[in-house]
This record gives sequence, structure tokens and C-alpha cells, in this order.
Amino acid sequence: MRQPADDHARDRRAGVSELRPAAGDPGPGRPRHEAPHDDLPLDRNQAILQAAKQVGSILKKAEHPFALAGSVAVYAHGGTQNLQHDVDFCIRPEDADAVAATLREAGLVVYTPPEDWLLKADCLGQQVDLIFELAHEPVTTELLSRARELSVDSVLMPVLAPTDLLRGLLAAFSEHHCDFGAVLPIARTLREKIDWEALRRDCGDAPMPAAFFFILERLEIIPPAGPAATAPKEEQP
Repeated sequence: MRQPADDHARDRRAGVSELRPAAGDPGPGRPRHEAPHDDLPLDRNQAILQAAKQVGSILKKAEHPFALAGSVAVYAHGGTQNLQHDVDFCIRPEDADAVAATLREAGLVVYTPPEDWLLKADCLGQQVDLIFELAHEPVTTELLSRARELSVDSVLMPVLAPTDLLRGLLAAFSEHHCDFGAVLPIARTLREKIDWEALRRDCGDAPMPAAFFFILERLEIIPPAGPAATAPKEEQP
């Protein structure tokens, strides 16, 4: 999951100690652990799903609070199986050390990247991001409590709520990263599950989300803001 850094360097989040690669683990600049080629699914989407299922099962068994995020979460909510390059999970900052230890005990490589808002792991040759800051705010118990228990390719796990999913994507927009094309299909697919009023309120007058809302209105994906809003037209079969 992409999240831009602020213009000024930020202090490392309280409650998250600096994590080093476990003994025998390769560091960020070294070759990543890869599962045997014969064990990987031939389809990349299926490989990402397998990694999501394995990590989700490990976190569930250890009873860590978490929620699936990113493109796999969109898929779990009914989106297309056009998954991106990694798997994303949201965890609380205070749980980062314990989550890292659990994954290492399960045999996964876990390391700390230069960004101070996530950890990274390797599972079945796929990159897994363990995010403890979403939309420039720490992941909280309240955020995770809004997650919905959904089936992810037959494995039940908490999945970030659609409104929270899109809020995180909109918060990542900046003058240097503003890929509306990647987020537009997500908004279209999940539009009936998103609280647009709450999303507009949370985004305030930020220019990038406002521009995105304008595009959605012009495409009649969402109604215009305000009391005169009308329901979007139904798509023709």
C-alpha cells in the first residue's frame, strides 16, 4: 500500500520499537526469501490470495487484532480479482512487535523498511505490508472494530470496512501521487457500501479528494453533495 511521506521528517511512532531482521533473516537490501517455484500458484492473483490467507490465519490463531486491507480487501468486498503487487494488513502500533514475533515464529521473514508506518514480510514469495498508520493516523481499536468478518477465498478474517478502505486511498493522494484511475474502479464497485457523506466530511476541503468526488459525480457514480443530491442512475444491464 502506498502512503506518501510528509514534507517534514516525522518522529517514529510511539509504542513501536525499531525492529531488526530476525536472526538468519535477510535485511531489506538482501534477496528476499522465496518459496520453491513448484509450490507457488501459476496465477499471480492466486499467489497473492494464498499469502493473504496464510498470514491472516497466523494472525487469527495468535488472536492479534488486525484487518485485511488493500486490493485483497476490495476483492473480499466483491471487487474484481485484479490484485495489486502485495498484501496489506492493518495492525495497531502497539502490537507491531508482537505481530512481528508471531510471524517470525511461523517461519516468515519480517523486516523494517525505511518508512516508519509499516513493517514488511515475505510469504510464499509475496510481499506483505503490515500497516500501523492509515490515512496519516495510527490504526486504532475503533478502526479495527469496524472491520467485517468476510470470506477471503474460503478463509474467514476481518476485512477493513469499505468506507475506511476508500478513506485511506484518498488520503494517499498528493501532488506527487494522484492516480485516480486506480481508485476509480474501487469506488464504482463499492459505491453502495460506502458512507459517502461521512467520507466527504472526513476529507473536508482537501483538494485531491474534492477533485475525485467531482469526477465521481460527473460519471454519475455518486450524487452531488448537498440537500439537492439525487440518487445515481442505475446501470443498464
